[in-house]
Amino acid sequence: MKPNVVLYKSLPEDLRARLDEHCRVTEVNDLSPETISAHAAAFSEAEGILGSGGKVDAAFLQHMPKLRVASTVSVGYDNFDVAALNDRGVLLMHTPTVLTETVADTMMALVLSSARRVVEMAERVKAGEWQKSIGPDWFGIDVHHKKLGILGMGRIGLALAQRAHLGFGMPILYNARKQHAEAEQRFDAQYCDLDTLLAESDFLCISLPLTEQTHHLIGREQLAKMKKSAVLINAGRGPVVDEQALIAALKDGTIHAAGLDVFEQEPLPVSSELLQLRNVVALPHIGSATHETRYGMAQDAVENLIAALSGKVEKNCVNPR
Repeated sequence: MKPNVVLYKSLPEDLRARLDEHCRVTEVNDLSPETISAHAAAFSEAEGILGSGGKVDAAFLQHMPKLRVASTVSVGYDNFDVAALNDRGVLLMHTPTVLTETVADTMMALVLSSARRVVEMAERVKAGEWQKSIGPDWFGIDVHHKKLGILGMGRIGLALAQRAHLGFGMPILYNARKQHAEAEQRFDAQYCDLDTLLAESDFLCISLPLTEQTHHLIGREQLAKMKKSAVLINAGRGPVVDEQALIAALKDGTIHAAGLDVFEQEPLPVSSELLQLRNVVALPHIGSATHETRYGMAQDAVENLIAALSGKVEKNCVNPR
């Protein structure tokens, strides 16, 4: 008999057909208490869930006594309580590889657009402000051959190092839990402690997951150690950076600019001071947001769920037994 599955994210037609081949699917809008109450029988019988967003913790798991596999359409899984899943023997699957190149593209775009003030300049042109040859007040800063610091040298960090070093001649500094031999061999990346990374980087690019250890890892004290000419780029997780400390640093000139694709609260409130600052490029968490990559993530999530429910886990498992 096919296992019961709760799907809480719409899938492309072919991927939904693939899931239907292997599972009995109940599709819902989200994992809210109201949805759980309305579909109590489906949740109580489900052996798998597939989707993105929503909090999956011990309280949620009480509604799903038969759950064996949770498959998220994302690389990050900070909305899952892994300890609670482990206590129940539930496997957590994610999609860490398919979005690597696309997110690295986004980070490089933030480097370039922040340095060259691309968004601001485009808006000024559209507003009719370009009336004569531009002067220094329109100028940006160079990217090529500046030092790029990477905080978190995983797959995305490695892909970013490739773009920066080979494409723009940028020396690469990095800090991570351990040294990365491939980055050092291919891109002459130099491992350093966090203080050195902060002090020497012209562009500090953050590509870290959100954990207890990384929450507000970059705050007032760390920002004060950066160059006044430095640019901070964050496309990892918003709460890795203390947003109020960042706003203060951007307003008082502690650092030059910031390019952000992630925030402490998403969507970013329209009242946020970040939106009032000309030296900020703010994107709506578009790191993996291309048609090709989002399809690939959904495809991986479907295959991850099917594999895990059939006991054939070979990759993409956060908590393998």
